[in-house]
Amino acid sequence: MKFSLSWLKEHLDTDADMQAVADCLNRIGLEVEGIENPAEALSAFRIAKVISAAPHPQADKLQVLSVDAGGEPLQVVCGAPNARAGMLGVFGPAGAVVPANGMVLKVAAIRGVESNGMMCSIAELELGDDHDGIIELPDDAPVGQVYADWADLDDPVIDVSITPNRQDCMGVRGIARDLAAAGLGTLKPLGDVYKIDLSTPLEGSDPAPNVRTDDEAGCPAFYAQSVSGVRNGEAPEWMRAKLKAIGQKPISALVDITNFLSIDLGRPLHVYDRAKLNGALVARKARDGEEIVALNGKTYALDASMTVIADDAMVHDIGGIMGGEHSGVSEDTTDVLIECAFFDPEHIARTGQKLGLTSDARQRFERGVDPAFLDDGLAIATKLVLDLSGGTASAITRVGQAPVTPRIFAYDTDYCRRLGGVDVPPEEQRNILERLGFLVTADWHITVPSWRRDVDGAADIVEEVVRMVGLDNVMSVPLPRADGVAKPTATPAQSLERKVRRAAAARGLNEAINWSFLPQKAADAFGGGAWALANPISEDMKVMRPSLLPGLLSAAQRNMDRGASSVRLFEIGRRYFVGTDATSDERATAGIVLAGERTARNWATGKAERFDAFDAKAEAIALLKAAGVATDSLLVMDDAGAHYHPGQSATLRMGPKNKLAAFGTLHPATAKAFDLDGTVVAAEIFLDAIPLKKASGFMRPAFTPPALQAVTRDFAFLVVEGMPANDLLRAIKGADKDNIVAVRLFDRFAGQGVPEGQVSLAVEVTLQPTDKSYSDDELKAISDKVIAAATKLGAILRG
Repeated sequence: MKFSLSWLKEHLDTDADMQAVADCLNRIGLEVEGIENPAEALSAFRIAKVISAAPHPQADKLQVLSVDAGGEPLQVVCGAPNARAGMLGVFGPAGAVVPANGMVLKVAAIRGVESNGMMCSIAELELGDDHDGIIELPDDAPVGQVYADWADLDDPVIDVSITPNRQDCMGVRGIARDLAAAGLGTLKPLGDVYKIDLSTPLEGSDPAPNVRTDDEAGCPAFYAQSVSGVRNGEAPEWMRAKLKAIGQKPISALVDITNFLSIDLGRPLHVYDRAKLNGALVARKARDGEEIVALNGKTYALDASMTVIADDAMVHDIGGIMGGEHSGVSEDTTDVLIECAFFDPEHIARTGQKLGLTSDARQRFERGVDPAFLDDGLAIATKLVLDLSGGTASAITRVGQAPVTPRIFAYDTDYCRRLGGVDVPPEEQRNILERLGFLVTADWHITVPSWRRDVDGAADIVEEVVRMVGLDNVMSVPLPRADGVAKPTATPAQSLERKVRRAAAARGLNEAINWSFLPQKAADAFGGGAWALANPISEDMKVMRPSLLPGLLSAAQRNMDRGASSVRLFEIGRRYFVGTDATSDERATAGIVLAGERTARNWATGKAERFDAFDAKAEAIALLKAAGVATDSLLVMDDAGAHYHPGQSATLRMGPKNKLAAFGTLHPATAKAFDLDGTVVAAEIFLDAIPLKKASGFMRPAFTPPALQAVTRDFAFLVVEGMPANDLLRAIKGADKDNIVAVRLFDRFAGQGVPEGQVSLAVEVTLQPTDKSYSDDELKAISDKVIAAATKLGAILRG
């Protein structure tokens, strides 16, 4: 919401300067996002007179001017077609910065002729779009004066962030009312601002326009008035200046009036060219398949859920959002119909979302405009049309009833202290509320003003009082804390995520934080997303991610495109899919992507080494171990997913059905979808599948190292080629759980001496004695158990 300081002071009687206004706005909860003063950027530009203009000796389209800017005449090279001797314009000397492009003016030779600055156009000073020639000023403009001072451009523009609940502050008057309530000045009567008696309807003798509403849910009230014999010329300078100051382009008097009132009073209206209407103008539901070409030039397909304004022939307006191009006013318009209607906020929001259409009118109507401001809004609009464009007003048509039922509730003044933490005297609370427009009875029954749709109870009243007193006056009070050591506040799931995050960082992985939304193409590479947004911010943020890997792969691709030779990324977040009850479900996941070089080239190994599937497996096992999983007993199985290479991927499971992780080399097609070259490996750890351990409340026992040294024994077995080595290791470890503490594969051999179709697997078995050393007989018994366990799998001990 933008407005200039002078605009604000048309509603607020105050001597406060810009800084005082900004400080007060921030204090009462209307956050100031920025302040711009066009005069500051134009402080170096002065009014100058062109003394003489001669052709440039080296260029047909350039002239050499002699310019008087209040001192010695300066030579300036100029290419503007309207530059001539005797005219007054705006001169930028050397050292000035051109607002439009940030160029610093310097003394320079242009085609061999020295130029000491430039004569400026409207566009170059960012005062409009006209760049066909330099600015021409009246003959009485004072030569040498700062142009911004002479043109009254020293008028700061304030940009305020309006929260969705403050619909009353979507107009300058609403902001002025808040500032007055905060004690910064006095709110001027609206009739005085517009010089109109709002107690008497501004009606003429011409017949009232034929309008009605057939959609009382979407458009409960439809007021209209006609004006005949108008002249739709240019709006007056004061109105055009206000609109240009906030970035709006003036169009014509009739259009500018509606835009001005939307900003000034937060009251959108629409003006139709009556010559383009056929029959009665009706607010109704659209018919499926109807279309409209809106004022933005785009065609919108409508459906039966949308409220439109139409006549007997066609749709002319998407009700409360945007008018149609066909019935818009032009310079030839002589008779108009002014519409001032109330549209239901929920209907407006749904229609705007369906059409993907936003506008100033929609922003105000979907927040909720003042339902009691129909008569006054129409009267002010009609007066402006009559004042600026002439004509004769008709009688007024009032159809339907806006929802203006008063909201009244009892209020306890001590509630401000109890809930808000500020002890405000009752009489001061009454004064604050009355300045905001609330009606307060002697027994503290409060009537909410019609423009405050957001106030719905005593807590909202406390908020109003506290913010006017000042949020900085709320004392900081610490929450009570129990004696002793504070109990952990993290849930088991949060603790699990912290452990995994710390372990990943400790292993040299870099954490990435990606959006939960993906482009459709990225989601399709992982089987597609279960949920797509109906109204996404952009097409690149349309689908809820089915996996964390797409975001990590995109990040890896960006890094490698910028020269990174090795990428090690991880992320902990949520993946989204359809739950058992057909609603959205989300699960905690850790994703890892390794791409590029595992080790750089060096003198010892020569070539650089790239990551492989075993690197992804090592990371997955390490993070599962950090999460408290007994990784030695996990099953290694297939079915990692279609986005992995089928021969270089696997899953880690706690039992055949409980999949804890998937890892491996990405499928070449998946890597190609993300423009990644070479081998890329990844891992996914499904944190939701890890059993959570509840805190026991006791510390684990101190670690006691074994008193006796461990013993190792090596075995070599012939197994069928293709049998997972992990199956053999698991069988051996389970052969004697009391003595065998570790089993490790240290060699795999196929070739001479090994039968065809078989491989030799050599394993190291670690035995740990407890209270005494092993005897030969005990070692033989353990060895027999190892051989027996392997034999059950079809393995044969090599001699």
